[in-house]
Amino acid sequence: MGTFFVGLLVFGTAAMVIKKMVKDKKNGKATGCGGDCGKCGGHCR
Repeated sequence: MGTFFVGLLVFGTAAMVIKKMVKDKKNGKATGCGGDCGKCGGHCR
């Protein structure tokens, strides 16, 4: 029974993180570099 609750907690946390990432992407806030090396100082090349 404890394994179920821990699994549910991990799944819920992952779902909230993914939801936040999608929301930020839609609002123009890229996670990390965002593929535009001009804005991140060129360290992503």
